[in-house]
Amino acid sequence: MTTDSIETWRRERYNATAMHIERIHSDLMVLRIRPDFPRPKYVAGQYCALGLGNWEARVAGCQVESLRSEDAAKIVRRSYSISSSILDARDNLRDMTQDDWLEFYIVLVRENLDGRIPALTPRLFELNEGDRLIMGEKIVGHFTAECVGPSDNVVLLSTGTGEAPHNAIVWELLRRGHRGRILNACCVRYGKDLGYTPLHRKVMERHENYRYLGLTTREIGIRKIYLQDLLTSGELELNLGAELEPQNTHVYLCGNPMMIGAPTKDKATGLRSYPPGVGMIELLEQRGFVVDQPAAKIKGNIHFEEYW
Repeated sequence: MTTDSIETWRRERYNATAMHIERIHSDLMVLRIRPDFPRPKYVAGQYCALGLGNWEARVAGCQVESLRSEDAAKIVRRSYSISSSILDARDNLRDMTQDDWLEFYIVLVRENLDGRIPALTPRLFELNEGDRLIMGEKIVGHFTAECVGPSDNVVLLSTGTGEAPHNAIVWELLRRGHRGRILNACCVRYGKDLGYTPLHRKVMERHENYRYLGLTTREIGIRKIYLQDLLTSGELELNLGAELEPQNTHVYLCGNPMMIGAPTKDKATGLRSYPPGVGMIELLEQRGFVVDQPAAKIKGNIHFEEYW
């Protein structure tokens, strides 16, 4: 693998540019990418693939990777939900039709405990503005707000960078002049991991029906609270400013599968079962909510995207 061959691979295989990088801290960033092709139309909440070649450098301090020589020229890809900064430089609601880039909210995975060595994020975190990479030309996904009525209440619950599609959905709802209440809550380990907090404060100042809530689980001196606790304690409804009624509320879940708690169905018996621990879906179904079941063509009022 020579310098010339690497430059050839970059020139021939990459199709996008990292045009803006905001490093929240060493392991968290907001990345804006401008594709060489016209930005595809998409619906808030959808995702696309990003990719880099195995020949690219990895950021220091990550799990050691041993590549076979035959894999050196391969591309590693992963899907990421499209995020949104919601407001423009003048703190007005963005006109995203004028943007020729897409925004992503990415955390550095330094080590996987299941034996899989992180391949893409250690390379993404070595990017500088102006560097090249791959962005998929197809934007897909069913995790959208197209089913939300103008007066419905909307609750968006996420962990970590699972907040990304929720930010885009918030933008879409506000763009539509949504009249119902919107609660956007994100649970992380430390306050520094709530990278969009300053933005959400501004959005709350400008839209009285919007509420953002950042929760932490490891911050010293601050009460540990998980999203499940937020629901069972009644604090979710207090922050929403309304009863959590299935008749007029949509709940969006994105992030840790254990938080979501998506049930599975036994093929032989047809019976549904929940994973160990109590996830949000189980708690919400106890209150009369219905989870989306795409295979059965059932559209409910619990929508989820496992971000793992």
